[in-house]
Amino acid sequence: MAEGGGGARKRAPALLEAARARYESLHISDDVFGESGPDSGGNPFYSTSAASRSSSAASSDDERERPAPPGTAPPPQAADPLELEEDEAGGGWSAALRDRPPPRFEDTGGPTRKMPPSASAVDFFQLFVPDNVLKNMVVQTNMYARKFQERFGSDGAWVEVTLAEMKAFLGYVISTSVSHCESVLSIWSGGFYSNRSLALVMSQARFEKILKYFHVVAFRSSQTTHGLYKVQPFLDSLQTGFDAAFRPSQTQVLHEPLIDEDPVFIATCTERELRKRKKRKFSLWVRQCSSTGFIIQIYVHLKEGGGPDGLDALKNKPQLHSMVARSLCRNAAGKNYIIFTGPSITSLTLFEEFEKQGIYCCGLLSARKSDCTGLPPSMLTNPATPLARGQHQIRTKGNMSLICWYNKGHFRFLTNAYSPVQQGVIIKRRSGEIPCPLAVEAFAAHLSYICRYDDKYSKYFISHKPNKTWQQVFWFAISIAVNNAYILYKMSDAYHVKRYSRAQFGERLVRELLGLEDASPAH
Repeated sequence: MAEGGGGARKRAPALLEAARARYESLHISDDVFGESGPDSGGNPFYSTSAASRSSSAASSDDERERPAPPGTAPPPQAADPLELEEDEAGGGWSAALRDRPPPRFEDTGGPTRKMPPSASAVDFFQLFVPDNVLKNMVVQTNMYARKFQERFGSDGAWVEVTLAEMKAFLGYVISTSVSHCESVLSIWSGGFYSNRSLALVMSQARFEKILKYFHVVAFRSSQTTHGLYKVQPFLDSLQTGFDAAFRPSQTQVLHEPLIDEDPVFIATCTERELRKRKKRKFSLWVRQCSSTGFIIQIYVHLKEGGGPDGLDALKNKPQLHSMVARSLCRNAAGKNYIIFTGPSITSLTLFEEFEKQGIYCCGLLSARKSDCTGLPPSMLTNPATPLARGQHQIRTKGNMSLICWYNKGHFRFLTNAYSPVQQGVIIKRRSGEIPCPLAVEAFAAHLSYICRYDDKYSKYFISHKPNKTWQQVFWFAISIAVNNAYILYKMSDAYHVKRYSRAQFGERLVRELLGLEDASPAH
C-alpha cells in the first residue's frame, strides 16, 4: 500500500505538467484571470466540477463504473445497425466520422490601449465609467431632486451634487464589495465595519441625501417603453467602453454570473434574513472571454409581470434562452468565435443558425433542459449495454457532432467547433487520464473556469441592496466594470510596478474615488 501511494505521488507532478500544457493549448490563462496559489486542485482536468454534474443531472445516470483497460484509449462504441438506419432516415445523422480543421482565428485578443506604468486603479475603471458618464449622473440627479421637491415640497438640507461628490458616492457603495458589509452606512457607525478615514470625506447625512435622489435617467421620455429606461443609457455606455477597451480571444462562454448574493453574506446571515430577501425581478446574462475572464457583453432580461417573456418562462423555455444567446452574440458574427453554452441554450437549430453567421459552438445537452429537436433519438437514450469509462458514441451531420461520453454517467455534447476525430483527455488526481473527444475536454475546462470566475468575481460583489430594480441592475453592472478594470490592470505594465491583488485593487479604487490618494495598500 505504501509503495502504491509513493507511485501515485511520483506520478502527480507529471499529471500536473500534462494538465498545464493542455490547459494552455485551450487558450485559458489562469495567471491573467486572478491569483493562483501553489495548489492545483482547481484545475478542471483533475475532476469533473460539481457545476458540471449538477447542470447535466438529466444527462447522466448512476450506473456502475466499468473501467477500461489501463493505458488504452477506448474507441467509439459500435452502434446498432438498426439505430444507424433510424438516425440517417430521421435527419441525416451518420456514424461516419471525418476530420475537419478548427475554425480559423487570426485576431489578436487583449487590451486595445496601452496604459502607462503609472496608471492608477481609477484610470482603468474610467475606461468604462468616464467623467462624461459621471457628469450626466450629476445632471440627472440634480434634475430629479428639483422635480421631486417641486412636487413634494422643498428640502432645505439639499445642495446640488458635484462631480467630486458623485465619485465619492460611487466609492462608498463600491466599498461594500471590499468590506463585504451589506450596509454602506456602517462606514459611519463606529462598529466593526466602520472606517474613519472614509467617513471623514463625506457626512452620513450628505451620503443619504445623494442616495435618495440618485438617478441615471431622471424621467421617462414619451417614446420610452422599456422597463429599464432608467439604467439602459448607462448599460449602453458601459458596452461601448467594453468594446473599445478589449478584443476577446476565440473561445468565449455564455452564462449567468453569480449575482444573487455575496457568498460571505450567505454563509453568515440567518435564515430569517434570507427569507426577507425579495425575489430578483431580472436575469443577467453575459458573454465572457475565457482566456482572461473579461466580460464582453451584458444582457439583462427584465421580469415584466407573468407574460411569456417573464423570468419564470425564461427558466423553463429553451427558445427564450436562445433569444438571450442571439442578443449576446449579435456583435460576434463573422469572427469565427467558439461559444460554450449550457444545456438551456444548446440546440441544433441555434447552432446551425450561428454557424451560418461564422459563430461556432460547443454545448452540453440535457434531455430535460435542452431543445432536442432534430437530434437522433437513439443518441438521447442510454444504451442497453453500459459503456466503459471514457468510451463514447458520436453521430455527425455536416459539421455538427453529437457526442455521448461516459464517465460514471452519460454526458452528451453538441458541437461544430471541434473535430469528432480529435481525441482529448481529462486528468484526475487519483485515476489519471480519462480519454474523451477533444470537445469534451474543452467544455470541461471552460465550465470549471467559469466556476472559478464566480469565486473571483465575488470579491467585487457590491453588497448594497437597493429596492428598485434599475438600481440593482446598475450596481451589478458597476461590479462587472470593476472586475473588468482589474483584468485590464493585470494585463498592463502598471501591474508590474505595483502588484495589487484583487482586494488591494478594490481598496485602492475606493480611496481614489474618494480623493484619498495618500494611502496605498501594503505590499
